Amino acid sequence: MRMTEKLYINGGKRLQGTICCGGMKNAAEPILFASILVGDVCTIEHVPAVEDTRFICDILDSLGAKIDFDGDGRIRIDTRPVTRAVIERADSCKLRSSYYLLGAGLGRFGYASTGLPGGCDFGSRPMDQHIKGFRALGATVEKGELPDGNITCDSRENGLNGASIYLDVPSVGATINIMLAACKANGSTVIDNAAREPHVVDVASFLNSCGADILGAGTPTIRINGVPELHGCTYAVVPDMIEAGTYMIAAAATRSEVTVSNVIPRHLESLTAKLQEMGVPVEEGDDSITIHAPAEDDAPMHAVRVKTAFYPGFPTDLQPQIAVLLCLANGESRLTESVWANRFQYVPELLRMGARVTFSGSDLLITGVDALQAANVRAVDLRAGAAMVIAALSAEGRTVVDDIHHILRGYEHIVEKLTAVGADIRRVELSDEV
Repeated sequence: MRMTEKLYINGGKRLQGTICCGGMKNAAEPILFASILVGDVCTIEHVPAVEDTRFICDILDSLGAKIDFDGDGRIRIDTRPVTRAVIERADSCKLRSSYYLLGAGLGRFGYASTGLPGGCDFGSRPMDQHIKGFRALGATVEKGELPDGNITCDSRENGLNGASIYLDVPSVGATINIMLAACKANGSTVIDNAAREPHVVDVASFLNSCGADILGAGTPTIRINGVPELHGCTYAVVPDMIEAGTYMIAAAATRSEVTVSNVIPRHLESLTAKLQEMGVPVEEGDDSITIHAPAEDDAPMHAVRVKTAFYPGFPTDLQPQIAVLLCLANGESRLTESVWANRFQYVPELLRMGARVTFSGSDLLITGVDALQAANVRAVDLRAGAAMVIAALSAEGRTVVDDIHHILRGYEHIVEKLTAVGADIRRVELSDEV
C-alpha cells in the first residue's frame, strides 16, 4: 500500500500577519555542491529545509562528506574526505542542480561524471552552454548514449586554463558551473553574457569567502582569476525571492494584508511593479514587503501584460503564480513565457477551477472571473504547485491539491507559514486505497 500526501485548503479567507522567508533554494543548491570544490569545512546557514536540499546532502554523504545538521537551517559540511565527483543517472535525474557536480568536480579533481539533470518537467534542459564552457577551459567532455548515459568531463591530462567564454544565452546553470570550474584554473576566465540573477551573485560571494577571486557577478561580464587553493568559511544563503514573491501574490489573490519579511526588496522590483500596475498597494521596508490588498469591492485589480525574462526581468519561476492573480483581474491579460518552453502545463488545473484561459502561440490570454471555484487539482511541478495553493486560498470552498511532493521540493514549512497568517490548510497523508 503506497501512501500519498495532499493539501486540503478551505479558501476564501483573508490573511493577516507576517511570513518570514527562508534561504534561497536556487542559491543553496549550487553552494552545497560547491563545498566539494572547496575541499574543507564549510558552515552554511539559512539552508531551506526542502526536499531538494535534503537530497543534495544525501549525495554529498554518499561521496564521503561528513555532514552535521543543527536543525535550524545550519549545516556543517566537511568535504575533505571526498575523493571523487561521480553520481549516476538514478540520482542525478531527481533534481536539476545535479549538474553543478560537474563544475565542482572538474575544479577540484579534474574529473567529474553525472547523468542528465532532472527537476520539473517543463522543457528540455540543454547542457550545451555548460559543455561549451568546460571545453573552452580545456576539459574533454563526453556524452554517453541518451537517455541513460552520463556526461563525463576530464581535464587531468592538461589541467584547466583560463579562457574567454561567450554564452549564447545568459544561462544561470552554465554561468555558475563555469565559475566553479574556473576558480582554481590557471590564469583568468571571462564569462560574457553571464546570467545576472541574485543566486549567481550569492554563489560568487560564497566562493570569494572561501578565497576565490571573482569579479563582476551580477553584471553581464564576470572575471574569475584562478587561485591555487580554497578554504572553508561560514556563509549565510541569501533570502529566497521566489518564495517571497509567491507569498506576495497569495496576499494579493486573497485580498489580504500580509508582510513578507527577510527579503531583499530590489530582487522583487519586477513583481512589485506588476502588482502596483494591477492596482495592488505595495509597501517596501528595508528587509520586508507588505501587501495592502483592499477588498474587491473597494478596488478591483486591473488586467496587465506580463512577459517573463532573465533577471532583472519578470522571473519565470513566478509565472504560474502571477497567472492565478491575472485570473482574478478585470479584463483580458496576456502572459508570455520567453524563458522555458512547455511551462503552461498547469493550465488544465486552473480550468478545473473556473478560470478562463486560452492559448495564443507562446502566450496565454487570461480573462478575469469574479472568483475561482474549489476543485480537486494537482501540482504538475514546483511553481505550478504553488500556483494551485494560491488559487485554492482565493477560492470559496475546499480544494484538494494532489502530487504535493513537487511543492515540498522548494517551499519550506509552507503549511505552517500559511496557517500562521490565517489560512485553513492541512497536509494529509492518505493511502491509495482511500
